[in-house]
Amino acid sequence: MPAAINTFKKALAEGQTVFGCWLGLADTFSAELMGQAGFDWLVIDGEHAPNDLRSILAQLQVLAASDSHPVVRVPIGETYILKQVLDAGAQTVLVPMVESGAQAQQLVRDVSYPPHGDRGVGYALTRAARFGTVADYGTTADAQTCLLVQVENRKGLAALDDILAVDGIDGVFIGPADLAADMGHMGDSLHPDVQTAIMDALSRIAAAGKAPGILSTDDTMTRNAIDAGARFVAVGADVLLLGASARALASTWKSTKE
Repeated sequence: MPAAINTFKKALAEGQTVFGCWLGLADTFSAELMGQAGFDWLVIDGEHAPNDLRSILAQLQVLAASDSHPVVRVPIGETYILKQVLDAGAQTVLVPMVESGAQAQQLVRDVSYPPHGDRGVGYALTRAARFGTVADYGTTADAQTCLLVQVENRKGLAALDDILAVDGIDGVFIGPADLAADMGHMGDSLHPDVQTAIMDALSRIAAAGKAPGILSTDDTMTRNAIDAGARFVAVGADVLLLGASARALASTWKSTKE
């Protein structure tokens, strides 16, 4: 029996546009709810949310019953962290702050089994291989592993061509918030200079045959990004959705007291 087909990776390879949402609440109950909302993919955030390996594992487990593909964003591109989340059952990983072709090449090795990579061969013990019941996991897992890297500062943009030249990178995600800050526009990812840099990068990624990705909560920016080539598009975050709805509801009813 081979490793399960990675439907997210397959969709990107076919040029489909898939819409996702960020999960930052670090909770299985809310993750399960979001899994029923209809998004194509959901990011379990290990960088800016209070997640650890066990909470990531628990969210992978509840999302397995949904049609939303889980993407795990690791806190940093370290070999041991990538090994752990892959063994926990993640098929798609998102790595922040990639700034060179050499770093991208090492990440490819981190998520690949020998002889082409450095991923530890202990799959008989893992959820990824259904605890040893997927007999051909070791020889088929690499083809179903999807590696997404984030380019989110000027150094990363300067190295974009080198990153795009690395075989084994499935997609490149442009991080608007960090890029805006690095360009001197903290909190203003809609600044014209930042938008120009983002759209140019997305076009270059698409032209190189990789899948471009973006997170945007601004409808105009989202449409422009899709026009520029974005194919995995996050359009919100659970924290923002809950916060905005809660504040609006409280404001509506508190205003009746005036």
